[in-house]
Amino acid sequence: MHSFAWWPIFFVVGVATITDLRSRRIPNWLVLPFLPAGVAACAWLHGWRGVGQSLAGAGLGILLFGLFFWMGGMGAGDVKLCAAVGAWIGPGQLMMALVLTGLAGGVMVLVWAAWSGFLRELFESAGDLVLRRKKQPEPNDGIDPAGALRRKIPYAPAIAIGTLISFFAR
Repeated sequence: MHSFAWWPIFFVVGVATITDLRSRRIPNWLVLPFLPAGVAACAWLHGWRGVGQSLAGAGLGILLFGLFFWMGGMGAGDVKLCAAVGAWIGPGQLMMALVLTGLAGGVMVLVWAAWSGFLRELFESAGDLVLRRKKQPEPNDGIDPAGALRRKIPYAPAIAIGTLISFFAR
């Protein structure tokens, strides 16, 4: 399944990355048909064993990214994209892809935080806390709902990077 899945995944994660960067959404019309197509492709290539591997990959993606979604740290489109990718590559390669996705996402967040000035704000707040420069915080001190929305970043690029690198890491 390794080489067969490369081009469909490359296309889908590429489109998902572009739409996530533009609108902060991963469209259902892209990922929902991609999941059963992965199961069908695995069934065609490997029979019932392929179906089991495909469903295990999709389930693993839903389980792991679903947990982050449930905790409020990830969007539903990211979960569906991960599940669909898992249906194509199976649980073994998906684990590698998720580790690489986490690394790519961490680098993206640090670069974004430094670029937007949030990293400096974070270090200043941590310094205030450690050095006890502020005795009593004011109610709603430092809470900016609009700023919190600006701090959300699209995660499809990290999923794309992690998944594509996983093809070369095996």
